[in-house]
Amino acid sequence: MTHTSTDAVRHYEKALEHLLFFRDEVTTEARAAVRASPHSVMANVLTAYLGLLGTEEKDAAEARTSFDAFRRGAPLTGVTPRERMHLAAASSWLHGDIHGAGRILGEISVVHPRDALALAVGHQIDFFTGSATLLRDRVGGALSAWEEDDPHFGLLLGMYAFGLEEAGHYSRSEQVGLAAVERNARDVWGIHAVVHAYEMQGRFTDGIRYLDDRAGDWTDGNYLKVHNWWHYALYVLETGRTDQVLAVYDDAVHHEGSSGVAMELLDAASLLWRLHLAGIDTGGRWAALADAWAGREDGAYYVFNDIHAVMAYVGAGRTPEAERLIRDREAWIRSTRPEVSNVAMTAEVGLPVSRALLAYGRQRYDEAVDLLLPLRYRLHLFGGSHAQRDAVQRTVVEAALRAGRHDVARTLLSERTALRPVSPYNWAARARLADHLGDSARAAADRRRAREQASEVSG
Repeated sequence: MTHTSTDAVRHYEKALEHLLFFRDEVTTEARAAVRASPHSVMANVLTAYLGLLGTEEKDAAEARTSFDAFRRGAPLTGVTPRERMHLAAASSWLHGDIHGAGRILGEISVVHPRDALALAVGHQIDFFTGSATLLRDRVGGALSAWEEDDPHFGLLLGMYAFGLEEAGHYSRSEQVGLAAVERNARDVWGIHAVVHAYEMQGRFTDGIRYLDDRAGDWTDGNYLKVHNWWHYALYVLETGRTDQVLAVYDDAVHHEGSSGVAMELLDAASLLWRLHLAGIDTGGRWAALADAWAGREDGAYYVFNDIHAVMAYVGAGRTPEAERLIRDREAWIRSTRPEVSNVAMTAEVGLPVSRALLAYGRQRYDEAVDLLLPLRYRLHLFGGSHAQRDAVQRTVVEAALRAGRHDVARTLLSERTALRPVSPYNWAARARLADHLGDSARAAADRRRAREQASEVSG
């Protein structure tokens, strides 16, 4: 902690604790550490990371300005090798190379596996870049260096549980996630990992029960609460009770008092898009959400956010705004350095998906299928989780059904039901396919299966 006073260290430690628990107070404590020791390397590094973790373009720009000024004015003689690596990681991300930052943080974790900041920030980078293997192994590779009685060990387990889930180890993820939350009841990332494990197994009833039982631990005092409400709504959606889904949306996901941050707006767009695919009338919600996205005036920064802005514009019937966003991103990738990670993420996946969403909104379903089919196994390149990206996967299914691409629809639905035979959505979609094919007996059987699964979830 070079150039860091005792008072600044105290604020830094509090900020790190808040970060690991996703508490709102993290920024206040990090800034207090910088005020106490303006030349502190780690206080400034932590503040820079916080400017990046929200995937907000304006926050990142402010963080870059402050961090560059710090680097120009700070005496960096005597700085430790680990601090220099953190400086390099923060600088890389601030200047657009999120993958490079993740690699440097990984090098820190090899030499200093108990650096909780390097692990936590690296873990989020793996999430933003959609790397399931790194989500699992970055934390898994550090676990043996930690004592189980360390107060942060349980929080590390919560991270590891999410990595296990994204890498497909669902039972192990549930086990580790439950152990993490047993240690820290308000470990909202650990709760989130368990919720993901239930989602991927189609254990919707267990998910609803788990979130209900722990409502006092995750519904306030943290900035992951909206996202966990989004998960709750996904579970309810499988019951077919769209009125309850909309109630959750209005009460917790997006409303007049919402903060308008990208990570909450994308949850709102993802939820409404699922309802849009199902043909559900959502009233004026799309218009309000599109207004919220438009009011941000985002430039090209993180393509995962862009995808959800396009969903909002298409859902609201505001295709000119979706077109304008797409044209802006096309121009941006032509004029931006290729080492900026978002260039490849946008060019290779983000733009084709955006064009497909726009085609779907225009009822050009064949075009949507043709754009999305080659990307099905590469969607992770623009970040997010399997659960989040399923909105796009469902779009392929629905476009194939509407385009009369029966062989494609059958293949996709066969994959989905084989993987999650307890999903009412999968069986209901299969029934619609059977109707298209004139197989009334199969349609009736699949609808019966869908009702049975929905009833089980509701029960």
